[in-house]
Amino acid sequence: MERKKFLKVAALTVLTPSLILAACKETKKQSAEAKKTYTCPMHPQIIQESPGTCPICGMDLVPFDKNNTDASLLLNESQVALANITTVIIGNGSLNNNTVLNGRLTVNPEQTAFISSRVAGRIEVLFVKETGVKVNKGQPLYKIYSEQLASLQQEYLLAIAQAKQFPNDERFQQIEKSARQKLLLYDQTEAQLQQLIQLQKTDPYVTYPAPASGIVAELQVTEGQYISEGGTLMRIEGYNSLWVEADVYPNETANIRKGQVVKVIVPGWDDQPQDMTIQFINPSLQSGSQLMQVRGTIPNPDNQWQPGLQANILVPVKSAGSALTIPAGAVIRDGKGMHVWVEKGRGKFIPRPVKTGLENADVVEITEGLKEGEKVVVTGAYLLYSEYILKKGADPIAGHTHG
Repeated sequence: MERKKFLKVAALTVLTPSLILAACKETKKQSAEAKKTYTCPMHPQIIQESPGTCPICGMDLVPFDKNNTDASLLLNESQVALANITTVIIGNGSLNNNTVLNGRLTVNPEQTAFISSRVAGRIEVLFVKETGVKVNKGQPLYKIYSEQLASLQQEYLLAIAQAKQFPNDERFQQIEKSARQKLLLYDQTEAQLQQLIQLQKTDPYVTYPAPASGIVAELQVTEGQYISEGGTLMRIEGYNSLWVEADVYPNETANIRKGQVVKVIVPGWDDQPQDMTIQFINPSLQSGSQLMQVRGTIPNPDNQWQPGLQANILVPVKSAGSALTIPAGAVIRDGKGMHVWVEKGRGKFIPRPVKTGLENADVVEITEGLKEGEKVVVTGAYLLYSEYILKKGADPIAGHTHG
C-alpha cells in the first residue's frame, strides 16, 4: 500500500513540469494565433487582426508577419523562372528624349480666299447656295446685276468712239485708256471687253468665277439680295496645307526655336508622322492666360485631315549625355514614389527607392538611388512588388532608405 502511494506521488512529480510546459506552449500558440495580422494585397494600408475583406476593393485579406523586418525577398530558381524575372546590369549611356506638346490643326489663312463684290448691285444668280460645297478655280460663283457697271461700259464705248474720231488727239486717247482701266478694276476680263466692243451693247449682268479652289466655309448672301461695293459674299478655305498650333508655358520655350524641325502626329494616323518647321513663336502671352503659342505648317495629303483635329508635336530635347539609364519597365510607380528591384545575391531581391530624370518610351534616366554595375530586375518587377505586399503587408519602400 505504501509502495503504490509512493509510485503515484513520483509519477505526479515527473508529469507536472511537462504538463505546465505544454500548457505554456499552447497558451503562446493561441496568443500568436489570436494576434495574427491581416492585410489587403492591393492596399497594404489596410491592416487588422482578424480575417475579412478589404473595404476599398473587396478582396479577401491575407495574413502576414508584421514582426518580419527583413526588406528582401528570397526566391528559389523555380520561383524566379515561374515569375519570368530577368535582370540587367545598368550602366551609363546617352539619352534622347522628346517633349510632347498638345496641339490642334487649324485653317491656313494663306489658303483662304474672301470673296467680295467689286460693284454694287443685286445678286441675280447664286451658283453656290450652301456651305461645305467644294468649288474649283474658275468655276462660276455668282451673277450680279449692276447699273454702275452698265454705266462704266457705256462710258468705255463712248471713249472708244471719240478716240477713233480724233485719233491724233492725245486727250481722247487718255480718256479711252482710263475707261478701260476702270472696267479691268471691276474684274472685267479682256475677253469680256472685246465682246463689248464687238457687240456695242452694254450688259449689266456679270458672272464672277472662283479665284481659287477650296471649300465654301461661309456664305453671307442670298439670291435677290442687294450688296454694296466691297461687301463680303463668301469665304473659301483650302485644306491642302494646315496650320498646327500649340500652347506652351514660357519656361517650355527654352527647347523650342524658330526654324526648328519637329515631328507632328495626328492621333489615328500614327503611321503618318509629318515634319514641321516652327515658323512662329508668339512673343507675348495669350490674353487671360500664362500661355504662349507656337505654330507651323504641315501638308494635308488628299485633304484627309480637318481643322479642329488634335495633334501631338514631338519636340526633341537635347541629349542628356552620359546618363545612368535603365529600361522603362523596371521602374515601379505608386503613391509612395518610384522604386526598382535590385538583385543582391542569387534569388535575393531588395526594393530600392529611386529618383528619375529624362525618359522616353524605352529607357529612364536614374538621378539618385542606383550605381553603375548594379543588377536591376527588368521583367517581373511588378510580381516582386505584389509578393512583397502579400508576405510583409507593407509598401516595399515605406520607411526605406537608400542601401
